[in-house]
Amino acid sequence: MEKNGVYLGPRLRRLRKDLGLTQASMATDIGISPSYIALMERNQRPVTAEVLIRLAKAYTIDLSTLTDDKGSSLTGRLKATMKDPIFADIEVSPIDLTDVLSNFPGFADAMLRLYTAYKSEQFALADQQQLAVGPGRVDVATDPVAAVRAFLAARRNCFPQLDAAAETMAMDINQAGGLVAFLKHRHGLNVRRLPHDVMMGSVRRLDRHRKEILLDDGLDVASQNFQLAQQLAYLQADDEIRKTVESGNLVSENAHHLAHRALAGYFGAAVLMPYAQFAKAAESKRYDVEAISRQFNASFEQTAHRLTTLQKPGQERVPFFFIRVDNAGNVSKRLDSANFPFARHGGGCPLWSLHQVFSLPRTVVTQWLELPDGQRFFSIARTVSSGGGAYTSARVTRAVALVCEAHHAERMVYHDPNSVPLYTPIGISCRLCHRSTCTARSEPPIGRSILADDYRRTEAPFGFSD
Repeated sequence: MEKNGVYLGPRLRRLRKDLGLTQASMATDIGISPSYIALMERNQRPVTAEVLIRLAKAYTIDLSTLTDDKGSSLTGRLKATMKDPIFADIEVSPIDLTDVLSNFPGFADAMLRLYTAYKSEQFALADQQQLAVGPGRVDVATDPVAAVRAFLAARRNCFPQLDAAAETMAMDINQAGGLVAFLKHRHGLNVRRLPHDVMMGSVRRLDRHRKEILLDDGLDVASQNFQLAQQLAYLQADDEIRKTVESGNLVSENAHHLAHRALAGYFGAAVLMPYAQFAKAAESKRYDVEAISRQFNASFEQTAHRLTTLQKPGQERVPFFFIRVDNAGNVSKRLDSANFPFARHGGGCPLWSLHQVFSLPRTVVTQWLELPDGQRFFSIARTVSSGGGAYTSARVTRAVALVCEAHHAERMVYHDPNSVPLYTPIGISCRLCHRSTCTARSEPPIGRSILADDYRRTEAPFGFSD
């Protein structure tokens, strides 16, 4: 009988305690000795099929509550936890992990809870580290940029009600013969393009007195269309946008203004790239950003930005994280549709190709990424430009990246099915990365003691004590 049994000690013990029974009372109920109950709970004897049947009859329980293997997810989480570089000098074999989960599930739960709390505290400390120093110190809780990023991330950067209204407007625009004709017919507004010096620093201005929308004539076609579509958002969808902003319970007035502007831009992009049509094109063109942008007469950045919004319930596409940085590493835009770890602090690792594409202008660079906890992603990065339009006009070059979980990469044109992925180990930020041997590190990680280098200097910028 024992050969046909299974070892369910911790689960049997938990069942007994949930029922409020002693070993002696359970033994009486199912007709075996208390000592045998004790042996089964310590995994020194298997739980046989006969014992399982007796348990089911005695307590009217579903056997799946005992025999269903729910430990696989715990095993995966514990394995991922032990991959953290902070445990790099501790040897724990897969057998050890299995033994812990089988014999000490409570300890495994406690370990995972403690690690989760530890990571949360690291993020909180990193938040404090990123605050401005001195008298002008900023509280991240009231930082309007951080507040708006949180507002967008909580909704996965997707606003179905705005998409629906934008799709209806896009059809009306097509029937009217385009944006310029629609603005004239619906709002009595003419569109004029004026020289940069006449616009006095503005790229778009609504002149209600003369009933004109004025545009900087240095804007390219994609930027002109976006500015007109965003102006339409203010003219026709402002009430819906304000309601959506109010639902975010933003504290400061600055956060309200930033959120309102972000959603007006969202609506404008949705008018130019209607959800259903855009989502279909994304799949058919296998997320080829440049090909999609040409179909919709949009820029590379506008298209990449729009790809992060395709999370309408029932019509979801690949969830992307989007980031834009300048050549000094400053993050000017961060959008997330899948709650990636990058969304809070990501973007500062020099090993990420995002920071290297400035030497390869307008070239798409792909990269496989692996975070310290074992999470894997696929990244595409490219430079984009704004401004210009004339010899004397200033041009700004930035880098943008789209990132998705590694298992989505096969749906993209950038994925080579014949190559074996080579993952680059990166960190969310140096302060949160415990890879002690990283030679690109700029700061020590939170919580590690730095060794003096009076007798040994490591290749890495910092040496750490065990």
